[in-house]
Amino acid sequence: MSDDNSPISVRDAKRLFADLKSAPALVLAVSGGPDSVALLWLAARWRRTLARGPRLVAVTIDHRLRPEAAREALDVKRLARSLDLPHRTMRWTGAKPRRGVPAAAREERYRLLAKAARAVGATYVLTAHTRDDQAETLLMRLLRGSGIAGLSAMARLSQRDGIALARPLLDVSKAQLIATLKQARIGFADDPTNRDEAYTRPRLRALLPALAAEGGNVRNLARLAGRLARANAAVEVLTDGAERFLARDRSNHGSGARSFDADAFSTLPEEVRLRLLMRAIDAVGYEGPVELGKVENLLATLDCTIAGSVGRSDTRSAPRLKQTLAGALISLAKGRIQIEPAPARRRSRSPA
Repeated sequence: MSDDNSPISVRDAKRLFADLKSAPALVLAVSGGPDSVALLWLAARWRRTLARGPRLVAVTIDHRLRPEAAREALDVKRLARSLDLPHRTMRWTGAKPRRGVPAAAREERYRLLAKAARAVGATYVLTAHTRDDQAETLLMRLLRGSGIAGLSAMARLSQRDGIALARPLLDVSKAQLIATLKQARIGFADDPTNRDEAYTRPRLRALLPALAAEGGNVRNLARLAGRLARANAAVEVLTDGAERFLARDRSNHGSGARSFDADAFSTLPEEVRLRLLMRAIDAVGYEGPVELGKVENLLATLDCTIAGSVGRSDTRSAPRLKQTLAGALISLAKGRIQIEPAPARRRSRSPA
């Protein structure tokens, strides 16, 4: 890729989208801001270089949180039409939460994008996340105490709601996208919420110049996220192997249960043991993804309980463990760790 402040060439654009040319259709998530408008422009220009390629459909999500959003969606529609691309606006209807608005809006946005993709037969939704977004995501997760998986930040390709989510601009700077639009004389919207320091991301964005002065610039932060992603992938491979190893001696006692030999489990590296527990709890539990901190506490309890049973010949007197977490029941008895769906909670009866 060329200099961070220079427009993206046709040749560079081809490299950005090369892995997507065999898809039947692609949904482009275009809000009207500079990043997503650049995505629309670059994808349309790339598609024109192909004899055969995917159908492109631009989709704008109007969250109905700002009065300007409807006009911005109309501007995107006009731009898409000038590029000979179909456009669809989808709206977030219903009541909005009083707190956690950015997170709720993000969830709704992806739900609507996946719905649009299924409607047009698209196998991918393309978003315009940039290197700057990657750096900000890393900082947000670092401050929240995320593990290696979280600090890997955003992946170039992931799955969400049954649709592949692609981020072809993840190694591109925002400045380069703006330079590309300026050269093409294409306008874009300015969303004031991107500077509203009532929200976490804009506050961290405001800190980036000071971090850059100490060497923590966007490029270095994004590079760190990439290196952590490599480390995370390596640990996932180790966890896969450990799971297969433990499965050879699995003795499940119920549909969907997971069971590990406690002694074999205790010999594995701590990070691998954490991931094995998280996988099992997420697989059999019914209360959503389990929190890393809670699994760390569970593992510490398991380790103490297993250590307390070493050398005891009478298994009936050996320490036992039984607790629920994220809709899963975790127990330790007779040298085995058992993870199974927790019994449904009884509703307390109101007094007559």
